[in-house]
Amino acid sequence: MGPHMKMSALRAVQPGDAEKAQQVVVEARGVMEKYKDYHVALDEGFKIFHPEVPQKQYHFTNYRYGFEAAFKFNPEHPTSLLYEKIGDDYKLAGVMYTAPKRFSEDDLNQRIPLSIAQWHEHVNFCKAPEGRRQEMLGPNPKFGLKGSITTQQECDAAGGEFHPIIFNWMVHLYPLEKDPAQIWSVDRQHAD
Repeated sequence: MGPHMKMSALRAVQPGDAEKAQQVVVEARGVMEKYKDYHVALDEGFKIFHPEVPQKQYHFTNYRYGFEAAFKFNPEHPTSLLYEKIGDDYKLAGVMYTAPKRFSEDDLNQRIPLSIAQWHEHVNFCKAPEGRRQEMLGPNPKFGLKGSITTQQECDAAGGEFHPIIFNWMVHLYPLEKDPAQIWSVDRQHAD
């Protein structure tokens, strides 16, 4: 997935994995029904993560649910809702769950079986120094999650602030899809 993405390894299917994952999908579908109108999400405490940056998918994040996810997994409380912007409106496409970055892959497997879903972490992040933010967002970025800088040494030399891991473990889920490969699509997660 590139130098800024770490993926969990897929595992062999174990008895009960499909049923456990399907239960998460069923609960996520209920979440999708509740929040298909993005105004409801905003009214209930979800905040648009970086609305000023044009994106294929906008994460409407509930920081209270994110904090809860550090201690327990509740499929009815996704950390983020994933909306696609259409004109001035938003269409709900999926949900995102998180887990603490300290979690092992065995811990992640307890939440959603790794034979079904791949979790990801954002890694090797070099934050642009003050006054150089445009070098994170423009074409051919030097800094940020799409930047050419991928090591502590390169980041230090450029005057940036290096983070080996930012955020937490994440998994995107598109519960309205019919095909399980599309429900748990890694490619769709990272198309942006």
